[in-house]
Amino acid sequence: MSVEVNGIAHIQLTVNNPERCIPFWEALCHFLEMKTLIKGDGIVYCIGSRTGILVRGAPAEKRGKPFDQDTSGLHHFCFRARSKEDVDAVHEFVTTTLDAKVIHGPEAGDQFAPGYYSILFEDPDGIRVEFNHVPGKGHFGDQGRLGSDGRGPANRYGEDGLTDV
Repeated sequence: MSVEVNGIAHIQLTVNNPERCIPFWEALCHFLEMKTLIKGDGIVYCIGSRTGILVRGAPAEKRGKPFDQDTSGLHHFCFRARSKEDVDAVHEFVTTTLDAKVIHGPEAGDQFAPGYYSILFEDPDGIRVEFNHVPGKGHFGDQGRLGSDGRGPANRYGEDGLTDV
């Protein structure tokens, strides 16, 4: 027996700088049409769009160690957008309203999936967030690696995308 999940219910982030990060995340969530369910001293939890984002400040004695995406734990997470225009709108919002550090603006990434289009930015603590759009069925579609005529699983992943060596 197997189970097909219905997405990710929530993501919880612990931040070093709650004074900057909590307003950043609450504004981003509101832009994504999510609503604040919990808001207190050093915490915000927003829900909607079939997910939830909880952000809380790290205990004072554990703050100070910067986020490092190359150590064990979270590398980044990616929201799936409904269209390229939505990816562009998020990019506009995070650059003009949130003043986020943009790692890359809207760009094609066909090396990752057919029609892949994404942005990548960081919150004030350096936690990386991606928004992407992949049209159709992506890797499960006819042109995808896992589609009926696809090449199957890749054996490498990197800046060049999915490759077979």
